[in-house]
Amino acid sequence: MLIKACLNGSRRPDEHEALPLSPTALANDAYECQQAGAAAVHIHPRGMGGRETLEPDACAAAIEAIRDQCPGLPIGLTTGLWIVGNSARRQALIESWTVLPDFCSVNFAEPGTEELGDLLLNKGIAVEAGLSSIADARIFVASPLRDRCLRVLIEIEPGGPDDPVKTAAAIIRILDAGGVHLPRLQHGLGTCAWPILRDALARGYDVRIGLEDTLTLRDNSRAAGNADLVASVAQLAISSKSAV
Repeated sequence: MLIKACLNGSRRPDEHEALPLSPTALANDAYECQQAGAAAVHIHPRGMGGRETLEPDACAAAIEAIRDQCPGLPIGLTTGLWIVGNSARRQALIESWTVLPDFCSVNFAEPGTEELGDLLLNKGIAVEAGLSSIADARIFVASPLRDRCLRVLIEIEPGGPDDPVKTAAAIIRILDAGGVHLPRLQHGLGTCAWPILRDALARGYDVRIGLEDTLTLRDNSRAAGNADLVASVAQLAISSKSAV
């Protein structure tokens, strides 16, 4: 089972005192998470003023810092459309990358998915297919990218019309019916984080945890940081295995 640490996401610095934004902070956090049990990291590089960016220099600085501190640790980047505002700008920025992550997440709720996936794969960057709804799952099953991805991300947010675990189950049924056999990673955001993570462990799926997804531990106490969250998941995974 893979534990992927999501180190910062779109969070503001005032949301948590241990939120890593600079390349050095990301690298130090990645190392601590690796020691706690994470086997990959997902980051949102930051530029001027701590804002999310896909600019090549900022992305390269973050990737290189983590690789220096954590040789061999797989590094993933966001490609969120909200960062740049339109697909053409996103394509141009990613095309200009010279220091490459190991993988990128691609949100199937966004336009330009197929073009983005092709670009990433042509650059030698693996693709994670991000599915946050039943509609996303249906789009993915019909997509030419479906058999070319590294893994499927089942990503559940709070506030949907159905129970979060039921939403995840509905996405899974669509993937199963569509004959999708890629590795699956399931995670939730906010109040969904721990219920969705427990469901993922019960299914034997890979999982994700970090300050991007939640600021609290299983007992709802505030996490000290990313490594604290990863250690909690690693412990939960051991407990889940022993209970089988």
